[in-house]
Amino acid sequence: MLTLRGLMKVVAERSLPPPSSEKKARARSLSGRAVTALCFLCFMLGFFFTNRITTSNVHPLAAPVMEKGSQVLSNSSAARAIRYSAESKVSCEHKRVSAREPRATATRLGEDMPSKDIMGEVSRTHQAIQSLEKSISSLEMELTVARTSKNVGQYYHSRSSPDSIAAAGSMKPFVVIGINTAFSSKRRRDSIRQTWMPKGSKLTRLEMEKGIVMRFVIGHSATRGGVLDRAIDADEAETKDFLRLEHVEGYHELSTKTRVFFSAAVSIWDADFFVKVDDDVHVNLGMLVTTLSRHRTKPRVYIGCMKSGPVLSQKGLKYHEPEFWKFGEEGNKYFRHATGQIYAISKDLAAYISINASIGYEKRKTLEGACDGSTDLARPILHRYANEDVSLGSWLIGLDVQHIDDRTMCCGTPPDCEWKMRNENVCVASFDWSCSGICKSVEKMKDVHAACGEGDGVLWNVSL
Repeated sequence: MLTLRGLMKVVAERSLPPPSSEKKARARSLSGRAVTALCFLCFMLGFFFTNRITTSNVHPLAAPVMEKGSQVLSNSSAARAIRYSAESKVSCEHKRVSAREPRATATRLGEDMPSKDIMGEVSRTHQAIQSLEKSISSLEMELTVARTSKNVGQYYHSRSSPDSIAAAGSMKPFVVIGINTAFSSKRRRDSIRQTWMPKGSKLTRLEMEKGIVMRFVIGHSATRGGVLDRAIDADEAETKDFLRLEHVEGYHELSTKTRVFFSAAVSIWDADFFVKVDDDVHVNLGMLVTTLSRHRTKPRVYIGCMKSGPVLSQKGLKYHEPEFWKFGEEGNKYFRHATGQIYAISKDLAAYISINASIGYEKRKTLEGACDGSTDLARPILHRYANEDVSLGSWLIGLDVQHIDDRTMCCGTPPDCEWKMRNENVCVASFDWSCSGICKSVEKMKDVHAACGEGDGVLWNVSL
């Protein structure tokens, strides 16, 4: 095959004249035929050379487009074919990805899921969150109770039924019921033991099988070890149903007694609820446990008959409030709080009371023996008002607590509770508002129990 240089040499040699006529050749120009032949040769050489370069550099994707039979496309046509093929491939891939993304997003958002599956997933998530919150709250309370348990001896006497306390500690109680009593209330205690409170082996069985702990709550006299204390010692030795507090008994010390009771109880028993009830109130234990179980999953609950009585500023009245001025103008009422005959609080609230009660105890130990008047700092941070139920309400009013107003916890004595019983609206507790308890409870407790009691079998059939 001729090269470009060889062809040019041949053309040049042919166009040169013979040597003999050199002067004449210089004077003559090339003929038209020679010019035409030379142009044709250059064109063919250029076309042949360019075609070889283009063919060797064609993109593989353009091959099917560039060759069809014996036809050959030009360089610009090949470029357009390459561009079209590449753009088509990218466009198709983009469409496939775009088609997948909405389906994936819809699946993530639950748009392709049936409505029942969505509601079920929401319900399971809500239950998991509730379980987690309860676990966190339980761990926090266990930690705080463990801290206060170091000083548990400050709250109760070592005589307080150590055998029954150990027995109750072998399982997790559901509720601890403290029955507030006094030195002079022996007959009241007996009336309760003969009606709605199990005794002896049944009391122990109630703790072990149902997780229901019951104790009469009492402190000691101003002269420790005196006649009054020895009478309680004898009663306790026979019945083994007391919780003896490290507290000096007195009517005007009921707020302190309540604080000490919750502090002692939460330090001894890891229960879900703690109940305080007076010893002149009739209680249906099965109904009480059933009511409390409905609020078991709630972290901070305060349950009772909520009221808002008048603030009595006049001295000499039974419920006189010396700090009446804190509640505003004369004639104002207290904030909402549970009536003092019976109420319940959840474990974390009892632990809160215990923690803040121990603050004063720690300061008292630190300042013991001080003679500069600084012992005032040893007073517990929880303020006491004249009335015990108002004091408890004040301790909880500023907290994130759910107040539950349950009117079955303040039914009247027959015929009120009896009518409700017939309508299948069994009362948790019954008493007379006029007496702040059952009037002449020693004589009437059996009658109230006969008319309004739920029956002995109900308590043992309660499922927790």
